[in-house]
Amino acid sequence: MDKLGSLRAFVKVVESGSFAEAGRQLRLSRSAISKYIADLEESLGVQLLNRTTRHASPTENGQRYFERALVILSEVEAADQAVTQAQSAPRGLLRVNAPMSFGTMRLGPVLADFMARYGELQLQIVLSDDLLDPVQDGFDVTLRIAELESSSLIARKIMPVARMICASPDYLARHGTPKHPQDLREHASLTYGYLLTGNQWKLTGADGDHWIQPAWSLCVNNAEVLRDVAIKGRGLALLPEFIAADALRTGKLRAVLEDYFAPPLALYAVYPPTRHLSVKVRLFIDFLVERFGRDEEVGAQGAEAGSGSHDSARATARSDLSR
Repeated sequence: MDKLGSLRAFVKVVESGSFAEAGRQLRLSRSAISKYIADLEESLGVQLLNRTTRHASPTENGQRYFERALVILSEVEAADQAVTQAQSAPRGLLRVNAPMSFGTMRLGPVLADFMARYGELQLQIVLSDDLLDPVQDGFDVTLRIAELESSSLIARKIMPVARMICASPDYLARHGTPKHPQDLREHASLTYGYLLTGNQWKLTGADGDHWIQPAWSLCVNNAEVLRDVAIKGRGLALLPEFIAADALRTGKLRAVLEDYFAPPLALYAVYPPTRHLSVKVRLFIDFLVERFGRDEEVGAQGAEAGSGSHDSARATARSDLSR
């Protein structure tokens, strides 16, 4: 049995809704397409398609199989393309969406190197604190620092991003330094309100997990704003390390509760599943892995470094703390 040929035939039948049309697109006879499908159904022991004289549609099992088959064929074609196009220079327009803070603080400084390496590419970078739709808004790659939810998109992990609770020395002098997560209930908090957990903070230490609902005085979807307000002594903020790094270095902020850790987020490159990943998208993501994947400054406590491999679950990102 030609499993790959059967998968291609099955996908074409589902996409076109017709054995005859699938045959035309694959330059095969209708009988050849029928044999591919019959062989596939016999090997699986399930019916994949509902058939009429003029139309074919997937069964419930067939729909699930179709979704997986798309990914498999995409990976096969991406592997083929990676070999055949390895020596060709990428050309054309590459549209990238990234959160504002990560874009200005981390992505911006390395873009010139990517442009120098691939001079025939046109880059269009859209920095936005809105959760834009990668498909509807036409982006080739969307960068998210996030918790992931299941979806039809594919997410490739670039690197982990640690988070820490910070406050200004002035605030700590006036209000005291929290020694235990429960102490946070007595402090003013500056929160990022677009996490899957809402405004709750989860901290883990030797004594287990602690879920804290802080008494917040500011809720905003931009971590640089949280940092700046924390520097002015208005409360405690849970910040990505790369956002707080300079202020920590200069003493404008101090990390507290260092024996407890917030779950690390990760930088993901999110893109739609396609029949093959274009070489320009692949090279851009590989460049991000090269520059950020081994970045110790943004290493996460207790988390593995981003390996650059695809996440096992296709996913989309909902919450961005890079903003």
